[in-house]
Amino acid sequence: MADRVTPMSGEHSDDVAELVAQYAQLPTGAPVRLAKPTSNLFRFRAPSDSQGLDVGRFTKVFDVDAEAGTAQVQGMATYEQVVDALLPTGHIPKVVPQLKTITLGGAVAGLGIESTSYRNGLPHESVREVEILTGDGSVVVARPDNEHADLFRGFPNSYGTLGYALRLEIELEEVKPYVKLRHIPFASAAECTEAITRICANGEFDGERVDFVDGTVFTPTEHYLTLGSYVDSAPFTSDYTGEQIYYRSVQQRRTDHLSIHDYLWRWDTDWFWCSRAIGVQHPLVRRFWPAKYKRSDVYRRIVAWDRRHSVTDRLAVLQGKGLNEPVIQDVEIPVQRLPEFLEFFHRDIGISPIWLCPVRLRDREGWSLYPMDPDTLYVNVGFWATVPLRPGEAPGRHNRAIERKVTELDGHKSLYSDSYFEEDEFWRLYNRPAYQRLKDTYDPKDRLPGLYEKCVRER
Repeated sequence: MADRVTPMSGEHSDDVAELVAQYAQLPTGAPVRLAKPTSNLFRFRAPSDSQGLDVGRFTKVFDVDAEAGTAQVQGMATYEQVVDALLPTGHIPKVVPQLKTITLGGAVAGLGIESTSYRNGLPHESVREVEILTGDGSVVVARPDNEHADLFRGFPNSYGTLGYALRLEIELEEVKPYVKLRHIPFASAAECTEAITRICANGEFDGERVDFVDGTVFTPTEHYLTLGSYVDSAPFTSDYTGEQIYYRSVQQRRTDHLSIHDYLWRWDTDWFWCSRAIGVQHPLVRRFWPAKYKRSDVYRRIVAWDRRHSVTDRLAVLQGKGLNEPVIQDVEIPVQRLPEFLEFFHRDIGISPIWLCPVRLRDREGWSLYPMDPDTLYVNVGFWATVPLRPGEAPGRHNRAIERKVTELDGHKSLYSDSYFEEDEFWRLYNRPAYQRLKDTYDPKDRLPGLYEKCVRER
């Protein structure tokens, strides 16, 4: 088994020099954006006529050191590319977000999470240093112990408003070939919450080690925790890239086995469960839908096209139906408040299924623009669907209600989708003083958009 990938520092330096030159040639006052083929943001914008920075070459994984447990990764490498490079060495990043085309730089600047997060935290917490093209056109290397430590702490949740990650040094986790799954049912949110707390404290369940924890809520009386454990061998492995659907197996099976590769991408094939909205879960459609197109990025492009042309809304009007409000959010809720949040959500929103993923910060110093308490176990609650609007209701009502409830429960909301916060409220939650200091230092001429403007105002 290989334990090292050849260094490519010279080639990376050439890539950086070319990008810096591109940035310098952009007209003063022109909007700055990245020219990249995929996105996992759900703030859909009209196509821009402005020329974007060509970051297509920043996709390399190099200097993989299995003994040290580190790798150098360029910022636009997708997790699919990173996993493909690292798995032959027997390693993966400590946290691998669920969707293949999430980039490493994107997961750090815009947050990410997965079923190792109860023990490994968020993706940016396993970054040792990050090389950033800042808003003023400089390239700096930020580490927790150097003169750019403030940027290192403030880069997560900045969403490209302070600069772009060009290279990251990340910590790796050694893996085994297979993952054994146990799907544990719970009849109530209180029972599920108690189990999450106990499992995350002990790292085991019924005497077996637990390496991965996430959960699925189907109804107020049907909750499952999926507990994964690394194993060297498996009596069988399931395949959910064909006609079988992974999230349905959570209800149907008590134990299962997947290769580590298929475990990492178990949610991508059907975009969790969102492929059903596109018809891909219908047996006839699924049988003839090419396997290479059973991917989250394909489905997202379909949704983006639909949003751009308002096809679904126009059909709803023609059929005499009301419009629907997209409710696409991930929120972190303190574990002890989870039953309260789920009760509100079932009653007032009504989307199902719901994804659960516990997370505790590894780093006690914290991260200035997403200030979670390192002593608190949180549960990420993810929900991605639409909710019918009653006549006269404006889009945003349901999202706004969720934002208020999350704040009431001392939670936090990720900003990858539409947000509706008032500006003063937003900055109370996302630390305006720290952000403004960083903006003044690293983007003094405001060449990049502000965080509120990008994440809320530009709807």
